[in-house]
Amino acid sequence: MPLTAIEFDEVTDDRYGGKAAGLAQLRRLGLPVPVGFVLADAAEWVSIDDVGEWFSRMAAVGAVPVAVRSSAVGEDGGDQSFAGQYDTVLGVNSVDDFAAAVQRCAASVRSRRVAAYSGKPTATMHLVVQHMVDARAAGVVFTADPATGRRDLTVIDAVAGLGEALVDGTASSDHIVLDSDGNPAVRDVGEVPVLSPDEVTDIRSGALRAAQHWGRPMDLEWAIDQSGKLWWLQARPITNLPGDLAEMDSPLAGADHVYTRCNIGEMMPGAFCPLTASVSGFAIDYAMQMTQVVARAQQSYEKPWLQVGYFHGHMFLNLTEGTALSSGLLGNSLEQFSTSICGRVVDELKPKPPKPFVHRLINTVRLTAYALSAGPAIRRLEDQIAEFHIPTSDDPRRVMCQLESGVQQYCDITLTHVRSSSRAAVAANILESVLMRRAVKNGRTEDEGRAEATRLMAGASDVESAMMLVELDSVVRAIAATDGAAEQFAAAEPDAAVSQLQSTRSADGAALRQFLTRHGHRGYRELCMRDPSWAEDPEGLGAMMQVMVRSALDPTRRESASTHVEAPRSFTIRFLARLAQGGARGREETKSKMVLMAHALKLGYRHLGEVLAETGRLPDSDLVFFFDRAELTRVVGSEDITGLVQSALKRREALAFQNSLEFDDVSVGRPTPLIARPAPGVTGNEIIGRPASRGTVEGVVRVAKSMFDARELQQGEILVTPVTDVGWTPYFTVIAALVTDIGSSVSHGAVVAREFGLPCVVNTLVATQSLETGDRVRVDGDRGVVTRLDQP
Repeated sequence: MPLTAIEFDEVTDDRYGGKAAGLAQLRRLGLPVPVGFVLADAAEWVSIDDVGEWFSRMAAVGAVPVAVRSSAVGEDGGDQSFAGQYDTVLGVNSVDDFAAAVQRCAASVRSRRVAAYSGKPTATMHLVVQHMVDARAAGVVFTADPATGRRDLTVIDAVAGLGEALVDGTASSDHIVLDSDGNPAVRDVGEVPVLSPDEVTDIRSGALRAAQHWGRPMDLEWAIDQSGKLWWLQARPITNLPGDLAEMDSPLAGADHVYTRCNIGEMMPGAFCPLTASVSGFAIDYAMQMTQVVARAQQSYEKPWLQVGYFHGHMFLNLTEGTALSSGLLGNSLEQFSTSICGRVVDELKPKPPKPFVHRLINTVRLTAYALSAGPAIRRLEDQIAEFHIPTSDDPRRVMCQLESGVQQYCDITLTHVRSSSRAAVAANILESVLMRRAVKNGRTEDEGRAEATRLMAGASDVESAMMLVELDSVVRAIAATDGAAEQFAAAEPDAAVSQLQSTRSADGAALRQFLTRHGHRGYRELCMRDPSWAEDPEGLGAMMQVMVRSALDPTRRESASTHVEAPRSFTIRFLARLAQGGARGREETKSKMVLMAHALKLGYRHLGEVLAETGRLPDSDLVFFFDRAELTRVVGSEDITGLVQSALKRREALAFQNSLEFDDVSVGRPTPLIARPAPGVTGNEIIGRPASRGTVEGVVRVAKSMFDARELQQGEILVTPVTDVGWTPYFTVIAALVTDIGSSVSHGAVVAREFGLPCVVNTLVATQSLETGDRVRVDGDRGVVTRLDQP
């Protein structure tokens, strides 16, 4: 039965496979695609008579040699790429070879590696037949970085000659990462670059055109022929890409506004879920804006995201908005303001015109009075928090209503904390100013006066954060003082150690329970709506306590130095020091109350997630944290939220990618993550390669320089090999991570590793020489680093 040939212009959907559909769309975009067609329903039993007509057709237009490539149903789709799983035959010059190529490619649909990769026994096979480009250079281009998930980057990998050496991993490519403006951010190329700057520009332009057409990030193959013409050979969606890392970004307050991670990055480190931004970020922004209103730096509360920004999952302070406060107060300059936040004068920050002296005097008096009169508001905090009852209703609308009311209380409590912090700052600034003036008057430097102020403020007692440490340390000392208890506690699993200690009637068990009663709402990233507190995270608390226990048992341990500070002789200085110390005490107390309210809201949103999961509105309760408050109003309603749920699932995948991002301490305009990738090689215990599939895992190495060596692979081992081709695919169900000497982020091994969720580092150059079977290593697929932990 003769085969049916389908013209590319007749392909309107993916019934003939993703490769044929992609080429048809590229042609419609007007991008150059080599002449060819699709052989529908190809079978391995075809004869020369069946295919002779179609090869003759290509020969008649001078389109020989040809390439025969698979276009199976499901291949090159959004979920799986099937990269290299089916056979491809290049350089076909005769009708006999053409028939053999069709037979071979058609038969590959039933290969063992395909079954291992897809979990399915077979698929309908179609074949793309095209004129084969006589390539001077070839490669791939991603319109988003598949290793980091960043959609503001374009990644190009290029090799001289045919692109097969790139995708089968047998050659290291020129690797170019372009930023959103098309400028090279990473340029890892050989002595003679494969591509000229103009060719890089043309490849990026065509790829972005395709991505805009498809409406999603794309993975495209290209080739440049001997005459310099750029041809497009394939287009498919990038598989296993997380949601857009910048999807939930807040509005930019101004194109020239200066943002910083300083200060707020200490209070809220790392990336946060959208709900945390919509609750804690909103509350902090509200409190800071209302402080500006009191000081007449702005007329009224305007809208969210003026003082705080949320970009790529991270929180930022808007320094530009903050300068309105410093320009309107006496004794507060832009230099002082930026130094207090960033520890340096921020040259990128432009001062606002100073207000008249009388206005600054009035504003200073208003803000000072507002800060110093915070006492009544501070005393009301406990009652405010008690007014909020953690929801228990099974009605999601009612729960949402309670939570919205709680967010307003959270805003008020956060404002009280900001007032308390301002009060502490007023007292500290006055003390520092007096001591600096005295120092200069007595022939010393301002820095010496500032250091003296710091010593006096360090003498504060009963500060909440210090009390927490003292109480936890007392629990640890009680454990260490009990015969056998310390060794048993340190040897147990962290969560089991804490749970067992809590359940005992011993003195150290009682001390731990008391600690958790007072401070159990605190913890790492304590303003996050999703992260657990100490009381809810016995594993995290236990791991921290085990470190403290081992330290307490260490005979070489030194006791911390005394923090006793000798009282100054001057009554004025003693009085100011007491004010400053009291301010520090109050600031820490109100911070604890603020966290307590955040903790109550956290429990409330967790309950909402459980209710929504039980009613089937959400697939699981944790997903509630990946909507903002406005979206949650829709989620608790009755409308169809299928698309919104899919977006939230992608956001959850994106959070780990966002958390690995780093930023400059100061950014003008929209903050952009840094791009820093070291060159391949060995540095100490680190082997540097290219990141190809994200994630971090520790495990034992299996060096396999051939498929024969790979037969010894054990479950959970880390495969270290010179290169992988598609024949290695079945082993990907066994290994925990992949490391290769050569290859690129688009080699078969890297693509399949991403789809299997395996950390992968490629192009290390020396991994198989530097590592031995049995070595224990950490593979960091985010950074492209393999760290040797120990050797057998």
